[in-house]
Amino acid sequence: MRRELASPLATAAAATAGASSSAAASLRGWWDDVNESPQWQDGAFFSLAAAYALVSAVALARSLPTDKLRPAYIAVNAIIYVVQLCIWIYLGINDNAAVELASKIFIVAVSFVALLGFSVYGGRLFVLLRRFPIESKGRQKKLYEVGTVTAICVTCFLIRCVVVALSAFDADVSLEVLDHPVLDFFYYMFAEILPSALVLFVLRKLPPKRVSAQYHPIN
Repeated sequence: MRRELASPLATAAAATAGASSSAAASLRGWWDDVNESPQWQDGAFFSLAAAYALVSAVALARSLPTDKLRPAYIAVNAIIYVVQLCIWIYLGINDNAAVELASKIFIVAVSFVALLGFSVYGGRLFVLLRRFPIESKGRQKKLYEVGTVTAICVTCFLIRCVVVALSAFDADVSLEVLDHPVLDFFYYMFAEILPSALVLFVLRKLPPKRVSAQYHPIN
């Protein structure tokens, strides 16, 4: 009796394992076909480019004049972009694995510093706003804006740190669109494009600066 019961169970287990293995193999084959497909690569590339262009156009249309930005902020961003551009130019001329690894580590370091910056200064501003009297006009709106933007930026840079760090040591997590078009499409869409659109949406109605005789800026 035990053998009769065990036999159908063993057969069912073997069939389930075989079906799971076949499904995994089919999925793996489909994934490889997608990654090697020029149509998927072009579709992911041009879709991301169009989304980036749309978000950038909206951001530039609402951007503040550059003379209002702190010189240190402009200088730091300029240095980062110049360094990254030099690395890309060198890699275009000489494909060096060590330099490519250094480039990814550089991006991880910059993302981590940005993560710390948003965490510290965004958190400090949020705490400062919470100390304002409850009846202060616009307090709740500013708390929502600062808290939401800080959370979005911290999450995005955290994801970038983790993914870029993994891609530096694991080729299967490469962020090159031509290697993994579907994976990269979702990464760039959910880690960069949609968060940027959310920040623009949250800050869509900033109140105009009002200056009164009784108001004195805090230095």
